[in-house]
Formats: sequence, structure tokens, C-alpha cells
Amino acid sequence: MKVVLFCGGMGTRIREYSENVPKPMIPLGSQPILRHVMQYYADYGHDDFILCLGYKANVVKDFFLNCRPQTFSDCVVTGDGNVEVLGESQKDWRISLIDTGIWRNIGERLWAVRDQVKNEKIFLANYSDGLSNVDLDDMIEKFEASGKIACFLAVRPPLTYHLADIAEDGRVREFRSSDRSDIWINGGYFLFRGEIFDYMRESEELVLEPFSRLIKDDMLMAYKHEGFWRSMDTLRDWQALQEMVERGEMPWTAHGALKDGSNIRLVKSL
Repeated sequence: MKVVLFCGGMGTRIREYSENVPKPMIPLGSQPILRHVMQYYADYGHDDFILCLGYKANVVKDFFLNCRPQTFSDCVVTGDGNVEVLGESQKDWRISLIDTGIWRNIGERLWAVRDQVKNEKIFLANYSDGLSNVDLDDMIEKFEASGKIACFLAVRPPLTYHLADIAEDGRVREFRSSDRSDIWINGGYFLFRGEIFDYMRESEELVLEPFSRLIKDDMLMAYKHEGFWRSMDTLRDWQALQEMVERGEMPWTAHGALKDGSNIRLVKSL
């Protein structure tokens, strides 16, 4: 299945990095979070990617145009400059780099690449800034059996908050910690059938108007996931994920580390 990744946002809530690089290119360990997300899908056999670029699109393009298999693999360098990649080489990744504009929202970016997925019975999509260990095979299987047009990953908020009950005059009636037990949020992992575009209109945000139409027709499902999920929205989120990588704790990977001999084949759209 093709995987649409939304890579065009400005990442204003993590501006410490995003002024220099687009949010998906912020590094976790030795590589950008975008490649962590892509490796997750490749581990499940989905390695045909469509990257919806926008803010600092040239940075994303430069990364993949200059990427070599040995960069992310164990290798042997001989005295004559030859490089031998160790381990079993995986099949090629196919990456379409599509500039969908700087100011477009997620819905507009998906609409802009609709021709790229027009022949797909089902395709995958992701915000490209969140990591999870959700069982993608099971998620796809349940979605296929449901007959629905769209599915999103439902997760628990990773943090608790202090909730204030405040009267009109400013008097605080109660102050308590939030209860996560009955709260589910959109985790940014999507499954779509081609009919999703029948529910979309130009300039609309994906999870507002189109999802409202899907709900009205009972064509939207949620896949609840109680396991690991973390979105990199703020500097605090980045620090938490970076600490996990430094400890070698990466539940979103198949083997706990990103080592592969993947060759990358690019399809450029300028």
C-alpha cells in the first residue's frame, strides 16, 4: 500500500528547531523523525511513499537526494574507497517528493496528491511527526473488514493536565488532575479507501468537514490503541523521544534500532 506522509508544516510549537529545518527533519538520534516513521511502515512491507512537502521542501529533497544505504547500515570501508554494506539488503524504497505548497493544511495536501493514489484500493497516511508501536497489520485487517471509508488511530493523551473549574466571577470551584481513562485523541495514523475524496472539498481541513460527512454516513472508524504513542509537538516531546533513543528504547521499530540496507529510489516532482 502507498503511504502518504504530510511533511509541509512549519512546526511553530517547536520553533527552536523548525526555524532551520522543517519539523519532519528534526533529528531523533542520528536521523530525522521522518525516517523513523518511514521505517515503521517499511517494517510492515509498505515502502512506496508520497511525501507532501511545503515549508523548506528543499531540505527534505536534499536529504533523500544525498542519502546512501550505508548511512544507516553497518558497513566495511576498504582502503580503495569501496563500501560493503553488512546484513541483508532490503528491497528499494520508492519516494515521491511532491511540493504541495507552504500554506496548505493537511486536507489540501492530501487533495493535491489524489492522482498519486487514484488506483489504490486502500492507502495509508500519517502526519509524520508521531511514533507508535501499533500493530499495523491488525489495524488494516479490521479496517478492511469494516467496510468503512476512513480509519484513524485513537490513542490516549500522553500527558495529564490540571483542570480548573472556574465560576463566572473568577472563583475556582475545583482544581484536579485530568482523567485519561475516558479520553481518546486522533493519533495521526490513517487508513483510507479511494472514496475518501468524495467526502472532501478543496481548502478543507481533513479531520473537520470531511470527517464530519463520514460520521454522518457512518463511514469513519477508530482503531483504539493502548500501547506506545508519542507525537513530537513541542520541545518537551522531542526531549522525551530523544532520551528514549539515547537509552536504546525505541518501541516503534521492529528490532529496537534503525539498521537496514534499504536502497532509495526517488520520483521527483518539482
